[in-house]
Amino acid sequence: MARQLVIGEKPLVWVGSCKRDFLEFPEPVKGEMGNALGVAQFGGKHSSAKPWKGEGPGVFEIVEDFDGDAYRAIYTVQFGEVIYVLHAFQKKSRRGVQTTRGDVELVRQRLRAARQDYETLYDKGT
Repeated sequence: MARQLVIGEKPLVWVGSCKRDFLEFPEPVKGEMGNALGVAQFGGKHSSAKPWKGEGPGVFEIVEDFDGDAYRAIYTVQFGEVIYVLHAFQKKSRRGVQTTRGDVELVRQRLRAARQDYETLYDKGT
């Protein structure tokens, strides 16, 4: 059963496997990231969200550490009526802070897919 949106709340659209991946996170991580996504749905930016470099303005990374592991969720607010969640993953690299090239490319691909979806569903010739 679909949940009804509250006035002013933008829907979340999960791209690719990211919802399934997100649901595999530990409960405390899902709770905190869920709160951060909820803030985004109402036009805000949670303190654990920071700009994702390389894809322009409006793409954010939620960062959560739990039990020695690092978890990330990438979302975009570039499209007016909807929040697209682009990627959710456990960061594997323990050397440095750089995200793997594969994860970066996946975010790029999913952002392109989100843009196409938005133009098809929401951008009615405006």
